[in-house]
Amino acid sequence: MNTNTPKLSLGPVQYYWGRDAMLDFYRRIADTKIDIIYLGETVCAKRKLLRRDDWLNLAKQLQNAGKEVVLSSMTLIEANSELATLKNLCENIEFTIEANDMAAVQQLTGRSFITGPAINIYNPRSLQVLAKRGLKRWVLPLELSKQALADINKEKPTEIETEVFVYGRLPLAYSARCFTARAHNLPKDDCQYRCLDYPDGLLLSTQEKEPFLTLNGIQTQSAKTSNLITELDDLIQHNVDVLRISPPSQHSEKIIDIFYQCLHHGYPLEQANNELQALMPTGGQCNGYWHGSSGMDQCTKTQEATWQSMQS
Repeated sequence: MNTNTPKLSLGPVQYYWGRDAMLDFYRRIADTKIDIIYLGETVCAKRKLLRRDDWLNLAKQLQNAGKEVVLSSMTLIEANSELATLKNLCENIEFTIEANDMAAVQQLTGRSFITGPAINIYNPRSLQVLAKRGLKRWVLPLELSKQALADINKEKPTEIETEVFVYGRLPLAYSARCFTARAHNLPKDDCQYRCLDYPDGLLLSTQEKEPFLTLNGIQTQSAKTSNLITELDDLIQHNVDVLRISPPSQHSEKIIDIFYQCLHHGYPLEQANNELQALMPTGGQCNGYWHGSSGMDQCTKTQEATWQSMQS
């Protein structure tokens, strides 16, 4: 059992915000209790309001503020120019790199790196292979349950840290097609950067007007916000070292503070859960994957026990 308090991380911003908004966001985040900050564009290569030097300057500023800084790679590499950008990123030796594509893993072999949630690690053998290449921390794939994590932990190399996505809309899939551009009858090559109009993505609803998915350029997200605040005891018992918060366009500082208060000062989890629900964008909350159910479900421990008994 892991008796240490997990660290808090802030994942890379998944949306396309204006340059000033992004710089102001990280200035405010520097004053929070977050331990680790992931920086960089992970979704679309056309999002270039912040350039390489901007990200590096931000990284140094946040590092000077006492944060551990990680530079994140793109998740879907579609062109030679993007591969060249990836190689350039991986040549940086000042900051650890989060690999979100196996091309990045290949580039980083021989040095310490982190794998993001898009890297399909489903068994301890994968971790063992990647450990030999330099893996120091992995992010649990979003669709895996706490039971799957427990099974992997039985043979996981002890030197590798585990990080779990505990808050935010879930990045479910990536495509060569830009869904936000398509929603506006625009081709991908002339998208007019419409993602800037949707700081938390474009909500997609069913014919019955129920929130279903969120469109974020070439990325498809859940409509609901994944929230594992009430599962903190389980996360600690499963030896999770880092808890990842994916930042929405509003209230990130408050969200970080709520998790911090729960971890360090015994703030009541149910009260924290109610406060987080009030801060979420449209769509509601979910925790199904963690409980081995459908990702969009919101499960209690009683429902989990019932579901598991039905499976056995």
